[in-house]
Amino acid sequence: QVQLVESGGGLVQPGGSLRLSCAASVKLFSLYTMGWYRQAPGKQRELVARITTFGGTNYADSVKGRFTGSRDNAQNTVYLQMNSLKPEDTAVYYCNIVLGGVDYWGQGTQVTVSP
Repeated sequence: QVQLVESGGGLVQPGGSLRLSCAASVKLFSLYTMGWYRQAPGKQRELVARITTFGGTNYADSVKGRFTGSRDNAQNTVYLQMNSLKPEDTAVYYCNIVLGGVDYWGQGTQVTVSP
């Protein structure tokens, strides 16, 4: 059974930083690209970052230069380091894996950026 558990969200002031983690109970974790998505109130879920099997990354334009994705395959964990946070980064953040054409999601972690 696939399980993704996010953590690390919270309330932070503009300009602050947070580090999100996603622990995955997935066999052969290192073989899969992982994604970070977010969903703000009233908006569609959007891709924030992808972390490929060897740690390559690509990012949404809105977070380039501020967010950094990484992974630790030995720990079956992916991370999202978020710096220079803005109020518009406020959202529930989810990690994602696609297995056999099926999307799996964690429960999400709330990130709120507010003075």
